[in-house]
Amino acid sequence: MIQNIIIIAVIALIVAAIVIYLVREKKKGVTCVGCPYAKECAKRKNGGCSAK
Repeated sequence: MIQNIIIIAVIALIVAAIVIYLVREKKKGVTCVGCPYAKECAKRKNGGCSAK
């Protein structure tokens, strides 16, 4: 029983950390967070990244 609570708490912490990271990146203006060229993309202003 206590092990299940610990596992759920760890998963919740991981999800919360991911959400906080995504919110901070969006506030910085990064449109595609996973793209390594997100800050220097030519189509960044249009909401897309085509640097492949």
